[in-house]
Amino acid sequence: MSSTLESLWIVIEQAGGIDRYVDKELKAKGYLVERSDTASMSKRALGIYKKALKQESVEKRTLKKQAWAAYKQTHLVHLGEGIFWSDAEDEDKWDVENAHKRLLENQLPAITKSKQLAEALDISIAELRWLCYHREASTSSHYTRFEIPKRDGSSREIWAPRPLLKKVQTWILREILERLLVHGAAHGFLAGRSIATNASQHINSKILVKMDIEDFFPSISWKRVRGVFRKAGYQGHIATLLALLCTEAPRKIVEHRGKTTYVALGERCLPQGAPTSPALSNALCLSLDRRLTGVATKLGWRYSRYADDLAFSQVATKKQAPELTPLFGSIKRILGEEGFVVNQKKTHVVRQGARQEVTGLIVNGKGEPRVPRKLKRQLRAAVHNFKCGKPLRDGVSLMELKGYAAYIMMTDRRLGEEMKSVLVE
Repeated sequence: MSSTLESLWIVIEQAGGIDRYVDKELKAKGYLVERSDTASMSKRALGIYKKALKQESVEKRTLKKQAWAAYKQTHLVHLGEGIFWSDAEDEDKWDVENAHKRLLENQLPAITKSKQLAEALDISIAELRWLCYHREASTSSHYTRFEIPKRDGSSREIWAPRPLLKKVQTWILREILERLLVHGAAHGFLAGRSIATNASQHINSKILVKMDIEDFFPSISWKRVRGVFRKAGYQGHIATLLALLCTEAPRKIVEHRGKTTYVALGERCLPQGAPTSPALSNALCLSLDRRLTGVATKLGWRYSRYADDLAFSQVATKKQAPELTPLFGSIKRILGEEGFVVNQKKTHVVRQGARQEVTGLIVNGKGEPRVPRKLKRQLRAAVHNFKCGKPLRDGVSLMELKGYAAYIMMTDRRLGEEMKSVLVE
């Protein structure tokens, strides 16, 4: 059925549009009535004329209905409440100058039509519309919701994309997002960078300042995401589709009379759990990282960012104690101008005498970042018990122990590999 409608739309385009196609078909089928003056017609002739006009009208409605179905099969038409959409492929004032050239410079897929995007994603136009369509209240969701525990004992809400959307987002990540420019201060979710490379920026610190961006992913709206794709070189209509595919509104699941409804609680934003969210946040934070690096360097500090965790430090020297007020003021101002807010509850100042920890690794002294001794002792004991055939503690799995061994490998490869070699089923 879909291929038939797509073929029909090709015929309609060749005819010059829906109206010309309808007129052509009416004429070919013998339904097109030549208009005449009815004043001089006999009663019988008038009856025949009216009957012919009625038949023409019925056939015209049928043809237009078929043409509209073909149009909807090959065009997005509408993308839901509050989403401005137009199939127009003309440049608008918000597109970057020489957009097509920008795509080539970034080595990105040169997509200018929604049909091209659907083909690149290996889905139909109908599926593209279904994945992008926004509803304030919906009886279904493209995401699966679950919770994972955080270190402070609270829970983090995860919205993981279902298979079709995950496939689409993975393509966007591989073909577009991984090719975008990211600042050197960013260390999260990037090849060759890790919590270890992030922590290594703050070795041997006289003073360490750690901050957290409040509601990091939720504060990155779909309109800001659309701006990332525009800046990459995509025109407005394609940037809109890409942004919708990578975002979702925070939702509350409501059960009423045996029916599940997903109710939007705010604007679409980056979902925690989508494979595209970390890369999009890094690309969007390019300006933030540039500005924070600039002000940190000017004031004599080092700066790095791992997702929503910001770290600033000064090398341990005999110089007088650094001033915090200018740094804090600049950070707060820059974050605000970039659309973010500091989480005051997670702002910590750690001086040289105390344990300095960055993304879970100890950075005191001049050595490399290292895993806390307590964790090493606990893992050594667990590995020893496993080697001796003793059961694991309740709530601890073999997979979890392997994960900790891999974690230790980042800073102590020999010890990590030694532990991992024991943890075999």
